[in-house]
Amino acid sequence: MTSFFTDLAQQYVDGEWRPGKGSWDIIDFNPYSGEKLASITVATADEVDQAYRAAERTQPEWADTNPYARRAVLEKALRVVEEREDEIGEAIVAELGGTRLKAGFELHLAKEFLREAAQLTLRSTGQILPSPTEGKENRVYRLPVGVVGVISPFNFPFLLSLKSVAPALALGNAVVLKPHQNTPICGGTLIAKVFEEAGLPAGLLNVVVTDIAEIGDSLLEHPVPQVISFTGSDRIGRHVARVCAAQLKRAVLELGGNSALIVLDDADVDYAVDAAVFSRYIHQGQVCMAANRILVDRAVEQEFTEKFVAKVASLQVGDPADPATHIGPLISSSQADAVSKLVDETVAAGATALLHGRAEGNVVSPSVLTGLAADAPVLQQEIFGPVALLVPFDGEDEAVRIANDTPYGLSGAVHTGNIERGVRVGQRIRTGMIHINDGTVHDEPIVPFGGEKNSGLGRLNGESMLEAFTTQKWISVQHGRSQFPF
Repeated sequence: MTSFFTDLAQQYVDGEWRPGKGSWDIIDFNPYSGEKLASITVATADEVDQAYRAAERTQPEWADTNPYARRAVLEKALRVVEEREDEIGEAIVAELGGTRLKAGFELHLAKEFLREAAQLTLRSTGQILPSPTEGKENRVYRLPVGVVGVISPFNFPFLLSLKSVAPALALGNAVVLKPHQNTPICGGTLIAKVFEEAGLPAGLLNVVVTDIAEIGDSLLEHPVPQVISFTGSDRIGRHVARVCAAQLKRAVLELGGNSALIVLDDADVDYAVDAAVFSRYIHQGQVCMAANRILVDRAVEQEFTEKFVAKVASLQVGDPADPATHIGPLISSSQADAVSKLVDETVAAGATALLHGRAEGNVVSPSVLTGLAADAPVLQQEIFGPVALLVPFDGEDEAVRIANDTPYGLSGAVHTGNIERGVRVGQRIRTGMIHINDGTVHDEPIVPFGGEKNSGLGRLNGESMLEAFTTQKWISVQHGRSQFPF
């Protein structure tokens, strides 16, 4: 496995694998064992410029390529992933501490998104619209934006890089990708290798492994990219939005969440417990859609709480390479320390710990907290760790009020014995997505994905990819002769 990482520990610019020219290295660690996987010298602002210029130079020919030929490249990329699935799964376990269950989940979705991206090549169609002017024909063409900058996160790096990279390429764009520093291989250079093996022409996909400390805002401010697709925290997302607005660039922002899973008084409690445990603890809670807050009607609070705590206590914590492990390490020691500190401070402020997780290295065992004050700060924030907050309520109206009492609005779930009741409650919650009698963690290739409030701007997936990565151009044709007033 070590050679897998060292072979990919380079920059990928204009079809060439080469070391970065920065003055320092990003060290890629296994977050569970602490093993050094690779060392990558960071790219400089000059190399970012080279990447964007290569993309700018090669994009027009790619846009003119027959869409069926572009589709063939995407289909080959899918076959490469399928052929190397075991190896990629091992890399996910090693680089980001994903459990084997999580690695399988991420790879399954990545393949589904590649299949959809291949079909997207044929869906960038235009329109002919009527005109009030006699003899005029209005043609509306849908064209690639040109070059797209993609900045991806550490939690699902392979999937979430592909999720923007693949459709942007499918629609005729070129891409410069910057992966998160903690996952430079799975979120970056591995993507480049997949498309290189798939036969993507050189220069269309460039990967720069670097940091803002080295390049500042050059990735955002560069004049070439017309769209920046960013997935990450709302704090950084706000900065991306400000810089893009100043440059009159389009920003597609998939940001954090503070999702509520609501258990109404007529819910199937056992099923709701299963959904809530998965929704909170998948990938150690490092998921933007995770159920931070679990709201339970007082009529079923005692039964739900007992069963929920028992199930959480049964989760196996430890080595993500062990197929029996449910909860592996957090991405870094700083994240593990922050989660542990948050739990300790919340308990010290008066909350009750039904389970109080402890850290061993980067592995933090699960916590379940209840008895929170209505104004507890922890209820307002995204927790990227294995911590569940149980909040009781009396009736639908209070559930909706509590669910909406957050600056975020990404996902959510409602559990009830009456589906239409669940839909009515779901419609009252200000989120981009909500799921009735299911978990909060879902992503599907053709369904619009995105949030409200601080959870982002724009949507991805399906037809939303056309809005994200193409532009429209109106060309009118006057078949007769217009009459002019002078």
